Amino acid sequence: MTHDQAAARIIFLTAELERHNRLYYVAAHPEITDREFDQLMRELADLEKTWPDLASENSPTRRVGGQPLTGFQQITHPERMLSLDNTYSEAEVADFYQRVSKGLAARQTASAPPVDDLLAAIGPAIEMIVEPKIDGVAVAVRYENHALKYAATRGDGTTGDDITVNVRTIRGLPLRLPSTAPANLEVRGEVYMPNAAFEALNAQRAEAGDPVFANPRNSTAGTLKLLDSRLVARRPLAIIVHGFGNTDGLQATRQEELFALLDHCGLPRTPWWKKVRSLTELLAAIRELDSFRRTLPYETDGAVVKLNSLADQRFLGTTSKAPRWAMAFKYAPEQAETRVTSIEIQVGRTGVLTPVANLTPVLLSGTTVSRATLHNEEELQRKDVRVGDLVVVEKAGEIIPAVVEVRKDQRTGSEASFVFPTLCPACQTPVVRDPVQVAVRCPNFRCPEQVKRRLQHFSSRGAMDIAGLGEAIVEQLVSANLAMDAADLYSLRPESLLALDRSGRKSVENLLAAIQKSTQQPLWRMVFGLGILHVGSTSARALATHFGTLDALAAASIEDLLRVDDVGEVVARSVHDYFRHPENIQLIDRLRAAGLNFSSGTATTTAVSTTLTGQTFVITGTLSQPREYFEELIRSHGGKISGSVSKKTSHLLCGTDAGSKLDKALGLGVSVLKEDDFHALLAKS
Repeated sequence: MTHDQAAARIIFLTAELERHNRLYYVAAHPEITDREFDQLMRELADLEKTWPDLASENSPTRRVGGQPLTGFQQITHPERMLSLDNTYSEAEVADFYQRVSKGLAARQTASAPPVDDLLAAIGPAIEMIVEPKIDGVAVAVRYENHALKYAATRGDGTTGDDITVNVRTIRGLPLRLPSTAPANLEVRGEVYMPNAAFEALNAQRAEAGDPVFANPRNSTAGTLKLLDSRLVARRPLAIIVHGFGNTDGLQATRQEELFALLDHCGLPRTPWWKKVRSLTELLAAIRELDSFRRTLPYETDGAVVKLNSLADQRFLGTTSKAPRWAMAFKYAPEQAETRVTSIEIQVGRTGVLTPVANLTPVLLSGTTVSRATLHNEEELQRKDVRVGDLVVVEKAGEIIPAVVEVRKDQRTGSEASFVFPTLCPACQTPVVRDPVQVAVRCPNFRCPEQVKRRLQHFSSRGAMDIAGLGEAIVEQLVSANLAMDAADLYSLRPESLLALDRSGRKSVENLLAAIQKSTQQPLWRMVFGLGILHVGSTSARALATHFGTLDALAAASIEDLLRVDDVGEVVARSVHDYFRHPENIQLIDRLRAAGLNFSSGTATTTAVSTTLTGQTFVITGTLSQPREYFEELIRSHGGKISGSVSKKTSHLLCGTDAGSKLDKALGLGVSVLKEDDFHALLAKS
């Protein structure tokens, strides 16, 4: 193949792959199989490797991500990215409609009377567009000469972060527009994570022992701010485009015409929108959308209302924060009433007893809810939840089921108070109250429920990562007395496993191979996998790095442990006690005999810069991004994370609603950084 032939083939393959991406991710009508798509992608990658001068930064092969960034550059928006004024009230929607109508008629805005009175009071009808408000992250995407130039977050509306490399991984977003589209085009939209992808991601994080995201928006924001686009590419983000920014030669006079232009450009847009011509139609459309949005595969939290006429939009203009011609109506979280049919106790791997309410199944935000955690005995008593109670449940963030209210006015007297057990329901051992946490525990180390949870934790992806050792297998291993602790896993025999339900020879071979492979995992994974009370993955890394070997860690005094950056009094006492318990000592000896790695190997995180080397951070309060984002950013620049404030803390990164950690930092004279201060510190590199 000649250079010219390769160039022509690359152009063809690029166009074909982009077309198939649109058919699959936007139109939901694929023409080829995944295997055929992969073959085209592989051919393109091979050609680009052979002729690197022909590779484009907008090649479909770039969707897998590239080398990690050291930080995000800033981009100034050619036109400000504004937010929308919000309301939860139909009366305020009517007020908005009246205000826009009178503003267009050059009349003085009057205060809004009740909705019913407004229907007769409003002047000439005006056209508006109603569409779903996607609960995502606002971005601007710029195309120049029909090719994707950059993508940026909203930021402060004037300047945002350059997230181009991460946005390129979104397969539903075209990297090149058709030649008939405006050559230079800026679109505005919302990046989101589909509900199914969000649930799968949270399941993976829970299995790995990592904190789960509260909602899809939280996970989307955290993903977009990852410095390694290869990690972003593994999370299936998507985008909905809803408007245009700075664009040359935009031939449109009405908002509804922009939908046709988005279709022409292959840009994903909302599948649902309505044109209305009166307040009555507007309110009806908002109510109709409230029902329709529950069928969408992504989270929506409201309706966006816009003037249809682009000339009228320009006439009304904007305030310093929001357009005068648009607003967002936010739906209240969906609630449902159902009955508590029973309350049961779950026993966790550390012995904590957690009350869980079983509910009469009820449809809530598109899913059936039949269980809700009651957290602990104190919460159960505070809410006074009883068996037989009619309760109000909602999904916090439209994801997590929660009991928000007990309808005590509906009680008949037949409801039964739940008596917290004094004996563990799994092993009948007398329970004890934790002196540190609000928790009731089963102290029996051999409690079968604890054993199951400990084995699941030890083998989880975030710990020893033993593929194939799922909940069902663990259940059978414990029931058959084949594995009562982690060391037992390394003495399992094929004939014993083959006797278990649904265990074929191949699956048994794979499981035993995965168990053997885990013996080479780095030390910090084993420390985390042991399930020591109060020791998370961050503390496990710090302990493994500081002591170097498990023997040194096991022999450490409380004073030695307190010298570790991420270890405070509670963690130090817990670690010290763990390694002095006779059963744990025996377990460690048996793990040594099984050949596990007792020396620190890859426990440290490679930093992409040394800006924060030698500095220890504690994070508190609510920040603009998920806490995991800031932790990764600190580690990537050489810093360390600690869970508690001490004299060894260099900085407290502080968001809103900070609590006792801020008080302690101020008392110790620890540097307190707001987000702007933190980013300024990074910028000094």
